[in-house]
Amino acid sequence: MRRIFAGFVVGFFLCAAAIGLTSTAQATDILVIEVAGQANGIVEIELLDDLAPDHVAQVKALAEAGAYDGVVFHRVIDGFMAQTGDVEYGKLAGSDLRRAGMGGSSLPDLKAEFSDEAFVRGIVGMARSQSPDSANSQFFIMFDAAPFLNGQYTVLGRVISGMDVVDVIKKGSQSANGSVGAPADYMKSVKVIAR
Repeated sequence: MRRIFAGFVVGFFLCAAAIGLTSTAQATDILVIEVAGQANGIVEIELLDDLAPDHVAQVKALAEAGAYDGVVFHRVIDGFMAQTGDVEYGKLAGSDLRRAGMGGSSLPDLKAEFSDEAFVRGIVGMARSQSPDSANSQFFIMFDAAPFLNGQYTVLGRVISGMDVVDVIKKGSQSANGSVGAPADYMKSVKVIAR
């Protein structure tokens, strides 16, 4: 009886392999951000390309090109979110940081990819103007839940490690809608790894 069972199991796996039924583990892309300034450490973000494939592809392309390296967290509102990613005006060196948050990248703006994913602590969303189809390079990390954003902004990913680092990013002025004064915390380096 054991031989019959063992034969059945071996036969099943051989047949499954032959017709491609065995699953291959799909690698997950992780955005690894080294934060420097008042906050220091590593933040890892699982990119959710099943929810927002175009946004994930654009953020990955910018990270792989080094565009995010040296970009400040220009808008940080305690209890709400920390925003960064202005690769045009948000560079720590060589930019007029008073304009940080007004720019994007040389890549095209993206069509909204809204989902049912809720904006809760650790969710990463794409920043945009009043137009739903204007997200480009900027993104924000949620400190806490904000249900009013649900279905209104594209969810890009979720923090899987380093929320303790995000929590201590320098906060902006309440009277200036979270605008962060110098010296601002920044993304020292941003890379994409597969895990």
